[in-house]
Amino acid sequence: MLNIKSINQQLNNFHELVENKDLVKQIKQPKGLKTGVDLGTSSIVLVVLDESNRPLFGAYEYAKVVRDGIIVDYLNSVRIVRKLKEEAEAKLGVSLTTASGAIPPGTGENSEKVVANVLGDAGFDASIIIDEPTAAARFLNMTEGSVIDIGGGTTGISNFEKGQSVAIFDEPTGGYHMSLVVSGAFSVPIDEAELLKRNRAKEVEVFGAVRPVVEKMATIAARYVVASEQAPVVVVGGATNFKEFVHTFEKIMKRPVIRPQYPEFVTPIGIAMFDQE
Repeated sequence: MLNIKSINQQLNNFHELVENKDLVKQIKQPKGLKTGVDLGTSSIVLVVLDESNRPLFGAYEYAKVVRDGIIVDYLNSVRIVRKLKEEAEAKLGVSLTTASGAIPPGTGENSEKVVANVLGDAGFDASIIIDEPTAAARFLNMTEGSVIDIGGGTTGISNFEKGQSVAIFDEPTGGYHMSLVVSGAFSVPIDEAELLKRNRAKEVEVFGAVRPVVEKMATIAARYVVASEQAPVVVVGGATNFKEFVHTFEKIMKRPVIRPQYPEFVTPIGIAMFDQE
């Protein structure tokens, strides 16, 4: 059963931890720590959990190191992950040795190796590399239904039945494609388009421009989601942070759609939960 109230409380707590590093406490007994690294198209997120999956540390840095789920700037990826690792270690007072990572489904074994190499060169032992919507589902504790992970370059869908993943799909439409549309609609460079997407004062105008992209994402999701009408469908990812996003999805999919608060943190926390298993 999806407990959205509990999920939102956890995400709110994690958001406070990310925004206020004074809340981070030194660890006396570091046994069982779990670390996850989410190499996203617009940002890199690092999460540290305790052995009971309670967040201890979270941080992110905006970056342009990934395109359509593929790492295109290896050296900067390593530099940023190492920087976030050192920040976490300094705040927590421990050494972080292992970390899990993730890739969009369908990007292949080579992508797994590249992400593992980034983690390795940043000072981690890569414990496991999983697909992003499955990571999101772990945090959400999904046993029935579907998770739609809107990444920077792709829309990933995982379907679950009786606690098991039964199908995983991925299509090349994501937040970066929204930025391309914004860039063209407002005649601004792609970097400025990324900032416009996050500008709440411009949200109505921006969403009006990207609505066709969101409708395409919803059409993709409707094609692959196989859950019954009673099973939940959850959208996650930073690209979903528009007020009209869920309503647009529901119109296309013709069924209720749930978006947690701070959906950009769902997948990173789920990634960390897989570490050291």
